[in-house]
Amino acid sequence: MKYALVTGGSRGLGRAACVKLAKMGYHILINFASKSDEAEKTLALVREAGQDGELMKFDVSDAKAVTEAIEGWQKAHEDDYIAVLVNNAGIRRDNLLALMPEEDWHRVLDITLNGFYNVTRLVLPSMQYHKFGRIINTASVSGLKGLPGQTNYSAAKGGIIAATKALAQEVARRNITVNAVAPGFIHTDMTEGLDEKSLKQMIPARRFGEPEEVAAAIGFLASEEASYITGNVISINGGLYT
Repeated sequence: MKYALVTGGSRGLGRAACVKLAKMGYHILINFASKSDEAEKTLALVREAGQDGELMKFDVSDAKAVTEAIEGWQKAHEDDYIAVLVNNAGIRRDNLLALMPEEDWHRVLDITLNGFYNVTRLVLPSMQYHKFGRIINTASVSGLKGLPGQTNYSAAKGGIIAATKALAQEVARRNITVNAVAPGFIHTDMTEGLDEKSLKQMIPARRFGEPEEVAAAIGFLASEEASYITGNVISINGGLYT
């Protein structure tokens, strides 16, 4: 059985990625930190897509909780391994840097950057042993361009991009690819409350994207067809930034 772990998989981009990978034949491990009802909805959609899945509740920024969850799963599945990892968990806490509470700075980086480290380091050894793996990290246009009011978020996503490029070089010999997707404005909980009407005027495509459009790129990067693509960042932003 082929397994894929999606962090932050209960809603938005994570949910769309779960469904896309399920359609590709993967058994989906749906990570979430809260809102179990939303995680259950994702699991139902995975089953509608013709596959099954499991819920894995842990905060990616909590190293102990991550270790207990993933090592526990690995012990219960000695003959299996996680072949695809989508590091999608992340939050926004926007503010001007001069007004930003210290907690908001650390929380955004803890989930995105520390979360990437906490999860990837545990999943990677099995990929190396089996000489196959796909790691796809969710970055952002903020990590490429930088956006005012998002210094913490831009720092976190920029760090993810740099980590993607570095790790890709470490593991390529083992047939493991490491890539990132960098969405722009996508219709998810993360963009609720934004002034969509005015923001659309900045986007050449004149619209926000949909989660399924990002998931399509994730699915491609997880596929055999993308085996010679690693260390790359795919921008999905309607031409907002190239």
